Amino acid sequence: MTLLPDVEEPRADFDAGTGPHAQNTSAQGTSRLDFGSGVELALAASNQLFNARNAPRYVAQVLQGVNAVATKLERTSQPFTGVGPAEMKRRVEAVDLERPLPDTAAALEELQHTYLRDAVYFHDAKYAAHLNCPVVIPALVGEAVLSAVNSSMDTWDQSAGATMIERRLIDWTAERLGLGSTADGVFTSGGSQSNLQALLIARNHAVARLRQDPANEGLRLPLLLEKLRIFTSVDSHFSIQKSASMLGLGFDAVVSVACAADHRMDPAALANALATAHNDGLVPMAVVGTAGTTDFGAVDPLAELAVLAGAYGAWFHVDAAYGGGLMVSNRHRHLLEGIRLADSVTVDFHKTFFQPVSSSALLVREGAMLRHVTYYADYLNPETAARAEIPNQVDKSIQTTRRFDALKLWLTLRIMGADAVGALLDEAIDLAARVGSVLATDDDFELAAEPQLSTLVFRYRPLTADGTRLSEDAADELNPAIRSAVFASGQAVVAGTKVAGRHYLKFTLLNAEATLEDIGEIIALLRSAGESLLAGSTARAEAHA
Repeated sequence: MTLLPDVEEPRADFDAGTGPHAQNTSAQGTSRLDFGSGVELALAASNQLFNARNAPRYVAQVLQGVNAVATKLERTSQPFTGVGPAEMKRRVEAVDLERPLPDTAAALEELQHTYLRDAVYFHDAKYAAHLNCPVVIPALVGEAVLSAVNSSMDTWDQSAGATMIERRLIDWTAERLGLGSTADGVFTSGGSQSNLQALLIARNHAVARLRQDPANEGLRLPLLLEKLRIFTSVDSHFSIQKSASMLGLGFDAVVSVACAADHRMDPAALANALATAHNDGLVPMAVVGTAGTTDFGAVDPLAELAVLAGAYGAWFHVDAAYGGGLMVSNRHRHLLEGIRLADSVTVDFHKTFFQPVSSSALLVREGAMLRHVTYYADYLNPETAARAEIPNQVDKSIQTTRRFDALKLWLTLRIMGADAVGALLDEAIDLAARVGSVLATDDDFELAAEPQLSTLVFRYRPLTADGTRLSEDAADELNPAIRSAVFASGQAVVAGTKVAGRHYLKFTLLNAEATLEDIGEIIALLRSAGESLLAGSTARAEAHA
């Protein structure tokens, strides 16, 4: 059957007379939906169900949505409009959700004002803020397919082929990371969930060893957790602390380890922290290395950390949510040296594999360790199914219902290939190096550290009339204001962070089509905003003198 994109979309006529609040007032004054109008409403609603009968309508409506986004993209010349929260709140709250619109075209027209016009567009070359990547088209094709078929990845009888595709991609990723033939894993919603699951496994693994001590016989889990500690660098992701809290260990169970000048975890500092904890009667539960810190893109000395973790029997987890894309890099994959020694690894495909959110995975070197999150339910994944080797993915996951996000990566690899994805990341890394050289020689800016992946941390701190730098305190006040002013203009989006308690700006560059000239224009915007803010501050000071 040929599906024509120009199929006329019938109007549902969900108005006040036939909609969910249509009324029929009886003699007693009660209001209810009469049987006839209820049937009419159900028949109209059934026209919107995705099935064989409605396939032409599905094509027509989805194409309208695709065309709306494509048209908006073609007409967008900057990453943001600068709209404020109050205005957006007003527009969205003005929508009457109890009164449906007549058709998809009307809904998409309304969506222009409530979303599309004022969305932040990561594809734009002047978006340089967070770890949001422009996405590749094969992944968008995958997104369209997976959302329509709507497989749920918890059990084999809901996912079939999808299960095998996800498992094959897990094996492929494990092979790229060098984790060995017994490795396994599962897709997750993102790096925070992957880190949580890794630390849950590490916690349960540590507790299982503690229970072997006769002195701990009969102790409930909360008492066994008291002595467990997690070691990670001061620059690691906040999800490590958050996971510790969620796992019942508390925020203070995370020991922050100092970094060297290059923002990589200092192995000597880790060795000292582990020894101190051990001597104090504490139990090193896990060491978390980072392959690509959020601010500096730093990759910890993974091989050295693995040796130290092993010496204390601690689980070694590597958070490669950002740096995981290096596994397909053509020029920088050596930066992941030592990752094969990890007990578990987090990889976010929706960062450096250019996939739409969400697409992440947790890998473990020994697949048997996934048993620490396994729970059998007779109505879903009975233990008999596991004994029969029925591949229920829920046995490996802390999620139950889960999208087939692996399809996006699958189609990306089948259409583009891993080397092409790596080439996109290499371009972003090389651009960051060039921008770093520009900032390092610009008297108006200070670069906090040499770029390592595709992030740059810097601040506007120009020379004053007497030849000295703007004071630290003045720079602290100025840089967040610069960021806010540029964001409000909509012409560019940059991030902010703190280094040693001081305010800095940050570029996160993941757009392979962005050029040095594009980033130069952002730098010019930052400079101009800084000059204007300083001039206004000087004028106000003189007025009050």
